[in-house]
Amino acid sequence: MRRVSIVAVVFGVILVALGVLNLGGGGVAGGVIPLVIGGSLVYLGFRGGPRGLVVFGHACIVVGCYMTAWGVRLAMIEGSAPTWLQVLGSPLFWGLFSIFGGICANFHAFCGCIQKMASEKKGGCAC
Repeated sequence: MRRVSIVAVVFGVILVALGVLNLGGGGVAGGVIPLVIGGSLVYLGFRGGPRGLVVFGHACIVVGCYMTAWGVRLAMIEGSAPTWLQVLGSPLFWGLFSIFGGICANFHAFCGCIQKMASEKKGGCAC
């Protein structure tokens, strides 16, 4: 029997909802990135396993670094006080969110609960 990661599914649903909210007012990066990351989290929450989490974590860190650099560049150009929706739609916010989420996914891939799920799925050692 597969165990569902409730935390990953809940965070994924929240990110999908924020992505849908930002598609209307936050621009392309502000809406598409949370949709992709949220959808991936929902999938990984139902599927489980450490390999997917490690790949997902590294991809989040790479995308987050790119978006953070892009967001810093945009912040230097714009220079005005943003509204809360503009903050949630900015690449700087989602870049930092993605970097820290990727680090969290990488650490979680090696925690005891995921290793136990992997060993139950294989029927042996989690190594």
